[in-house]
Amino acid sequence: REKPKRSGIENKTATEATVYLYDAIGGFFGIEPGKFVKDLNDTKATTIHLRVNSPGGDVNAARAISTALSQHPAKVIAHVDGIAASAASFLILAADEIEMAQGAFLMVHNAWALTIGDAKAHVETAALLDKYSAAIANDYARRSGQPIDVVSAWMDGETWFSADEAVTVGLADKVVETTAAKNQWDLSAFQNAPKSLCI
Repeated sequence: REKPKRSGIENKTATEATVYLYDAIGGFFGIEPGKFVKDLNDTKATTIHLRVNSPGGDVNAARAISTALSQHPAKVIAHVDGIAASAASFLILAADEIEMAQGAFLMVHNAWALTIGDAKAHVETAALLDKYSAAIANDYARRSGQPIDVVSAWMDGETWFSADEAVTVGLADKVVETTAAKNQWDLSAFQNAPKSLCI
């Protein structure tokens, strides 16, 4: 779907910078993690505002960006302006604070992949996906304080959290009383996307 793609760093000063993650993560057409991390590391601001509206994307690309955010010396405040789905939902956990706009959503699910090959190839991919999902589940559990079996059940069920629900379960810290950004993403690949978001 045609959509405005936006990533990069704006409003840089000695004390604050705004980093936009308004696109899919990684892949052929999404945010390229190498450039994103380089731009982030070149930012010397003491506070970084990470503004997110993303359907997710490649788990390895998201992990690279998440690691760079967690290792940056600045205080990082994540603002979920629209949706933080799939890989975007664990990427934001690297922030020191997570704020969600009223009407924004956060979605968690198990890792996905496409496999081409024989039965052995599919079995190997399944084992790898289990490892990815376990690592991500640990991220959610560590941030939220919820038991790992509860988090795993969220992921098994592809759970969409409203802003208020995300705060209640510990995946966000604060709801901001502002209108969420309009969804620009085709979410038909997901089973449980709220009807209000489907386009």
